[in-house]
Amino acid sequence: MPKYLIERTVAGAGQMDAAGLAAIAGESNKVLRDLGPDIQWVQSYVTDDKITCVYLAASEEIVREHGRCGGFPVDSVHEVRSIIDPTTAQVTR
Repeated sequence: MPKYLIERTVAGAGQMDAAGLAAIAGESNKVLRDLGPDIQWVQSYVTDDKITCVYLAASEEIVREHGRCGGFPVDSVHEVRSIIDPTTAQVTR
């Protein structure tokens, strides 16, 4: 399945306590169960006013449906084309 990055504006996200983050995660998990096997949450990064999520999904549409069903904002959805890291600079021979 393609990998997607989803940006969500969530005011005060970086100041949420463990219970607040658990509530968001629990609602996301519930919606994922309802949507079935065509979408999987990998992980999310929480910053001051944003949550950036990594999902595997059959399509951008199901990613947006997850946001709609869960009441999560979806500012943007980007399909990941490649992944690089420091080792990408190493030339293979």
